[in-house]
Amino acid sequence: MSKPRVIAFYLPQFYPTPENDEWWGKGFTEWTNVKKAVPLFKGHDQPKIPGELGYYDLRDTKIREQQAELARRGGIEGFCYWHYWFNGRRLLDRVFSEVIESGKPDFPFCLCWANHSWYKKTWDKSKGDKLLIEQTYGGEEDYKRHFEAMLPAFKDPRYITVDGRLLFGFFAPTDFHEFRLFSSIWNNLAHKHGLAGFHFFGYTTSPWYYDKIMAAGYDSVVMDYVRTVTNTRSLFYRLVKHIQTRMGLPHPVKYIDYVKKSISLFDANLNLFPSIDPNFDHSPRSGSKGTILFNSTPELWGELCDGIFDKTASRQRQDNIVFIKAWNEWGEGNYLEPDARHGMAYIDVLKQAIDRQDD
Repeated sequence: MSKPRVIAFYLPQFYPTPENDEWWGKGFTEWTNVKKAVPLFKGHDQPKIPGELGYYDLRDTKIREQQAELARRGGIEGFCYWHYWFNGRRLLDRVFSEVIESGKPDFPFCLCWANHSWYKKTWDKSKGDKLLIEQTYGGEEDYKRHFEAMLPAFKDPRYITVDGRLLFGFFAPTDFHEFRLFSSIWNNLAHKHGLAGFHFFGYTTSPWYYDKIMAAGYDSVVMDYVRTVTNTRSLFYRLVKHIQTRMGLPHPVKYIDYVKKSISLFDANLNLFPSIDPNFDHSPRSGSKGTILFNSTPELWGELCDGIFDKTASRQRQDNIVFIKAWNEWGEGNYLEPDARHGMAYIDVLKQAIDRQDD
């Protein structure tokens, strides 16, 4: 048995940028949506209110140090920073650039390229949405520029590896039709710079995409089961959900159903890293159309951690990776950071679950 290597996705959208000022209004950050959220049904826990870190600004290096200390307390190995590259244009890159330039916090990290277009309403494409910035791919020269831009991070001793290879992900792996060319270029360049190459993973929320992602040449799949909870239910259930959505009514799902479904669906025999959520509530961004889990508790979060960790325990330590989505995605309600309601409970429960696994 081995303890899991827990890595938490990290969202850098907590400081003003010129683009967000233009698209969403002066001073917009992720907190803008979080603060304006309202309960949509009886028992709906909104708005989410942060705990000891407050409504922070990630330009504050002290906050980033505090985040790392809290993550260590929870047994987390490192952060997986969302990375934004649009054919040579980087967005939301200040935080990670400062992490590389300053060497602080002294906390491991890897990157996941959020390779999708941005739309006006919900960040995801929906009917009538205005395109803000399109994700395009510039071919061989762009892939080389992309590698060179991120080379200081790849050479950083804090960068997380799997069997010596740099761990790098793609949010929308099936959208990237030149992945084999990209991976060949990046691995060749890595070797030229004395690096062992990359372990590329593709992120998905659907088990049905596993074979497609692996066939495209990725080394592994990171699977998040949140949206699978409703997609695998009865036709009648999905019909009711569709009607309620059309009527502008929320359609919440019990967190315990997500916990049970995630544990039952995860197959440790596949090239699969599970991604588990302490909660999920997209309503601050998309209102009643958003996916909403409700009645999450630290105890149920512990049940999910135990169930997944037990299933991955037979893996070698290097390959026993479990992602958490996420450390601080407050606008989607999936965060581990302390909040006003539960304090440190979710972080402490995670550490207890990790410690129950014997090396």
